[in-house]
Amino acid sequence: VFSFNIFASELEKILTEIDISGTIVTESAITFDKMDSEKLEMILQPELNANLFDNISFTGIFRIRADMNDNLEPGKQAQSSISPLSRRILISENVDAELREFYFDSFLNDTAIRLGKQQVVWGQADGLKVLDVINPQSFREFILDEFVDSRIPLWMINTETSLGNDTQLQILWIPDTTYQYLPVGGSYTFTTSRLIPQAPEGYDVVLNKENRPKNLFNDSDIGVKLSSFYKGWDVTFNYLYHYKDSAVLYRSITANTVTINPEYERTHLIGGTLSNAFGDYTLRSEFGYSTDNYYVTHNTSSINGIEKSEEASFVIGLDYSGLTDSFLSIQIFQSLLIDNVKSLSRSKVENTITFLAERTFINETFKFETLLIHSMDDGDGVIRSKLKYEYLDNLNFWFGANIFYGHSDGFYGQFNNRDNVNLGFEWGF
Repeated sequence: VFSFNIFASELEKILTEIDISGTIVTESAITFDKMDSEKLEMILQPELNANLFDNISFTGIFRIRADMNDNLEPGKQAQSSISPLSRRILISENVDAELREFYFDSFLNDTAIRLGKQQVVWGQADGLKVLDVINPQSFREFILDEFVDSRIPLWMINTETSLGNDTQLQILWIPDTTYQYLPVGGSYTFTTSRLIPQAPEGYDVVLNKENRPKNLFNDSDIGVKLSSFYKGWDVTFNYLYHYKDSAVLYRSITANTVTINPEYERTHLIGGTLSNAFGDYTLRSEFGYSTDNYYVTHNTSSINGIEKSEEASFVIGLDYSGLTDSFLSIQIFQSLLIDNVKSLSRSKVENTITFLAERTFINETFKFETLLIHSMDDGDGVIRSKLKYEYLDNLNFWFGANIFYGHSDGFYGQFNNRDNVNLGFEWGF
C-alpha cells in the first residue's frame, strides 16, 4: 500500500506538469501561369511537453497534414531515402501523419543530454545553407517552406557540455540514415541539368532506387561543435563526418538505355561561424570546407557522368536594425571548387546574393517581409514576400507571393512557371 501511494503521488505530480499545446494551419496557393490551385493544405500539429521527474523532461510534436489538391507530391510517394523509423505514415494520397520530434532532456552535472528525434541547427545564414546540414531537407515545396518545417528531424544523441569561460562543447551521434526527400512528379520536381543527368535523344532512362546506407553503427554521422564568446565575438568551430544528404546520380549507358544509380557518399565538413554586433549593425560570417563533393558532368567520355572535388563555401552577412520598426540584411554567398575539374554542370566559382527586408506597422499588428535570393552567375533567383496580420496573440493571417525568374535550366529558374500567391492562417491553442 505504501509503495502504491508513492507511485500514485509521483504519477499525479507528472500529470500536473504536462502541457499540451499546438497549432492549426491552413494555406492555399494559386499559380500565376494557369491560375491553378497548387495546394489547399491543412496542418494539425499538437505538441506535448512534460516534466517527468526532477531531472528529465519530454517533448513530443506530431503532425497530421492534408492537401486536398495533391499536386506537390501526387500519389503515395516512395520514401526510400528516409529510414523506416523516420518515415511519414501515408494515410491516403492526400493525408499523411508524422512524428516530427520526440525527445527526452536531462542533465548530468554540466552536461545537457537530448535523446530522441530532433532538429539541430548549425550556422546563421538566411535562405542559404553552409553548416545547417545536420538534418536533411524535404524539397516537397522546393525552398518555399520555412526551414523548421522542411528539415527532416533525425533520431540522435545530442550532448552539450560547459567547459567554462563561456565555452560549450556539443557532440552529436546520429545513427539515423535519413537523407533529403525529393518528390517525383510533383509541382517542384527537379529538372535542371545542373543536378539531373540528361539522357541523349532517343535513349530510355531507368532510375533505380537509392542505395541508402543502413548499418546502425558504421553508417552513423558524427558531429562536434565548439562554441565560445571572445572579446565580443560569438565564435564556433564545427566538424561533421557524414553522408551527403543528396544522392550522387551515377550514370551508366548500355545500348539505348541510360541507367541512373543513386548512391550516398561520405564527406568531412570542417567550418565555423563568427559574429559580432556594432551598434545598429551585426556582422555575421559562416564558412565550410567539404573534402568530397560530387557533381554532374557534361563530359561524354566520363564513365559514370560524375566528377569529384573538394569545395569551400562561405557566407558573409550584414544586418541593420537602426530604422524604426525595420530590419535589413544582406548576404554574399560563394562556393569554390578546389580541384581542377572540367565540363561540370556548375561553374568552378558560384556567387549568390540575398537581401531581406522586414517592417512592422500599427504597433506590430502587421508585418511585411521580403526575401530575394539571386544567383549572380546564372541570373536566376526567387523573391518571397509576405504580409502578416496578428489578429490575436494566437491567431495570425497572411497573404504572400513567390516569384521565380531566370533561365529554365537554372536552380531557381527551373520553376519560373511556378510563381504563386498564397494566403492562410495559423491558430495556436
